[in-house]
Amino acid sequence: MVSEIVADAVPAAPVRQGPLYRIVRGILRPLVRLIYRPTITGAEHVPKHGAVILASNHLSFVDSIVIPLASPRPVQFLAKSSYFTGTGFSGWVSRTFFGAIGAVPVERGAGSQAQEALDAGKRVLDEGSAFALYPEGTRSLDGRLYRGRTGVAWLALTTGATVVPVGLIGTEQIQPVGARLPRIRPVTVRFGEPLDLAHHGGATSGRARRAATDEIMTAIQALSGQEPSGRYNEVPPHGALARLADKVVPRERM
Repeated sequence: MVSEIVADAVPAAPVRQGPLYRIVRGILRPLVRLIYRPTITGAEHVPKHGAVILASNHLSFVDSIVIPLASPRPVQFLAKSSYFTGTGFSGWVSRTFFGAIGAVPVERGAGSQAQEALDAGKRVLDEGSAFALYPEGTRSLDGRLYRGRTGVAWLALTTGATVVPVGLIGTEQIQPVGARLPRIRPVTVRFGEPLDLAHHGGATSGRARRAATDEIMTAIQALSGQEPSGRYNEVPPHGALARLADKVVPRERM
């Protein structure tokens, strides 16, 4: 899935948004809006210029298509490098499509390499572009909103990028788990007011990153209306010792 690598990845070379991106966006955006007639609110909250992070809840694979098409400005996000390395006609289609919608390819890696994926996002923001990510790390399969990983706060506090929370509603009905083709269902995209996170402190402070992330997730929850889960969206530690270690010395989820 597109977003699962956000918290667990090694970056490949970034993709530049060229003429094909503008062509695809120019065609798909009005076409999708005509077919799905999405309800989009708060688009005026997205700054027209400068680095901005669109921090969203995550319900479906199509979220990474919905956000760029709903956003009033071009957006980039992370995607599995396998979408860019396929061979034959299908590989070309995948590579062309994900490149055209602004995806940045990354390789899957161990958890300790998560920072390198965030560095890929930082390069996008350092160029003054818009970058979308899902603080939950992966999509919610039960509809609840999971606890945010602090990578989003690290990016915001390191780059000074504006954070705009995003609430997606109904995207899980467009392409449920296991469905091959998207369905036509009502979808709502809500852009919230920009968040000023500087008062939490610097990016080097774990407490500041945690507090800033929690503020972002609270804003996302207010927009999406989801029930908070209160825990991370991940596979629980296996074995008694692993569970005990996770409780005694909790690791920061990037």
